[in-house]
Amino acid sequence: MTPEKVALVQESFKKVLPIADAAADIFYDRLFATAPEVRPLFPEDMRGQKKKLMQMLATAVQNLHQVETIVPAVQELGRRHVGYGVREDHYAPVGAALIYTLEQGLGADFTPELRAAWGETYELVAGVMKQAAATEPA
Repeated sequence: MTPEKVALVQESFKKVLPIADAAADIFYDRLFATAPEVRPLFPEDMRGQKKKLMQMLATAVQNLHQVETIVPAVQELGRRHVGYGVREDHYAPVGAALIYTLEQGLGADFTPELRAAWGETYELVAGVMKQAAATEPA
C-alpha cells in the first residue's frame, strides 16, 4: 500500500472510533443479513465479539504503515479462525460488510478513493489470514 492510502485509511478510522459501537452493530447486522450461514459461528451474546472486532481493526489500522509488525498476529488470527469453522468463502461477505459499514458510518466522506484504500487494506489482512489458515488442518 502506498503511504497516501495508508494515511487515508488511518485518518478515516479516526472518524469511526467515536461511533465504534454503532459501527460494530452495522457490521454484524449486515454480515448476518447477507451471509446468514456464518451466524452460527458466533456467540449468541455478541458484545465481546463486537469489542474484539473494533480492537482488531484499530490495531491493524494503527500499524498499517509498518504492516510487518502485525503479520504474526494476523497469521495467528487466521489459524484460530479455522478452529471456529471459518472457510475461505466467508472472507468475501466479511469484506463487503466492512465496506458497507464504513460507507454508512462515514457517509459523504467515504469517497471512491477511500473505498479503494479500505478495500486494499482488507485484502491485505484477509490475504495474510487465508494463507495462514491454509496451513492449518481443518
